[in-house]
Amino acid sequence: MTSITEQFADLAATTLLRFATAGSVDDGKSTLVGRLLHDSKSVLTDQMEAVEAVSARRGQDAPDLALLTDGLRAEREQGITIDVAYRYFATARRRFILADTPGHVQYTRNMVTGASTADLAVVLVDARNGVIEQTRRHAAVAALLRVPHVVLAVNKMDLVGYEESVFAKIAEEFTAYAGDLGVPEITAIPISALAGDNVVEPSAHMDWYGGPTVLEHLETVPVSHDLTACPARFPVQYVIRPQTAEHPDYRGYAGQIASGVLRVGEAVTVLPSGRTSVIEGIDALGESVDIAWAPQSVTVRLKDDIDISRGDLIAPSASIPATTQDVEATVCHVADQPLAVGARVLLKHTTRTVKAIVKEIPSRLTLDDLSQHPNPGQLVANDIGRVVVRTAEPLALDAYADSRRTGSFLLIDPADGTTLAAGMAGESFASKAETTIQADEEGWDF
Repeated sequence: MTSITEQFADLAATTLLRFATAGSVDDGKSTLVGRLLHDSKSVLTDQMEAVEAVSARRGQDAPDLALLTDGLRAEREQGITIDVAYRYFATARRRFILADTPGHVQYTRNMVTGASTADLAVVLVDARNGVIEQTRRHAAVAALLRVPHVVLAVNKMDLVGYEESVFAKIAEEFTAYAGDLGVPEITAIPISALAGDNVVEPSAHMDWYGGPTVLEHLETVPVSHDLTACPARFPVQYVIRPQTAEHPDYRGYAGQIASGVLRVGEAVTVLPSGRTSVIEGIDALGESVDIAWAPQSVTVRLKDDIDISRGDLIAPSASIPATTQDVEATVCHVADQPLAVGARVLLKHTTRTVKAIVKEIPSRLTLDDLSQHPNPGQLVANDIGRVVVRTAEPLALDAYADSRRTGSFLLIDPADGTTLAAGMAGESFASKAETTIQADEEGWDF
């Protein structure tokens, strides 16, 4: 028998996959997640007993596995997912952080939250209904957020007699649509979350399908988190200036390295001021180090005394991002109130928040055929569109295609702090050429 120490060592050696589930209302997302947790032996005894008790009170013959993730009272009463439910589980091959996101169009904003950090998205489709508008919206959000792997889970195959032709038609339609959006990898799997077909164990009813189960695919899909291959970006979160007898002249800039590697002796530029200096020291966990990399939280000391404050960005002088006050981006509008041309907003980018105004809304995406509706004048809840925002101060943004951390931002209502839109700087969707080249090279970690 292995010791606890050995078990932890084995667990630490496994890779981590962040994934999100998405799909329309009643497509079976929560049931899939519950089945995945149950059949992979990731449910505690008291959790299962509570689910069995609630199911029995409702007069259900079998435990309702959706209750394992639908934790809000309103969710259980209505039988829908409202909030993003995060779950952690592990198998012998990999560790997982799962975000079970809502399917109702009203809560699409929460799908944006769950998918923003995901390496993979599982999009469910009811085999009886096929690809519908909300399915297309979730595919567009996954593509917009540059989620590198998408699984199409065609659910409720038991209700269509496990017919291969039904699955093939849905898989062909979705693959063509997501491919036009630039999704780099699409894997279609026929399942029945309620019965457990092809979730953890292979289905005895679909011998015509020879691909992996959902769990098998999740355990084997290639995942890269190598943020060190990107240029270094260090948003300053806090300035440490103790001015004590022990540290009379100490001046350090604390924060989390968003990407890349920082080295002592490296020439750096502070943005947006453009002032330059050299890294004199790096402090990590109370010790001085010569090198640090993303996503470590460190304190950087510079050779020169420069006026630096929260929101400034430190980057190697050899690879600094361009600064601009005219931000062109694609946004997913998540607020109930519309976003109109001329709106005064706050733009939050990494640790920096600046005043801004919406100058243009050049287009809004039409989900049916992926056409652009020109000059809509405003975006309403769940719309995806292009915007041009003029900021009061320069910002150092990367293209979202190059960095999910430093290429993303939020638009915020200055009156009450409500998040209005999630923005991605640069081009909206990847081209097919991009996805062919970058699918196996880029590590997307937001």
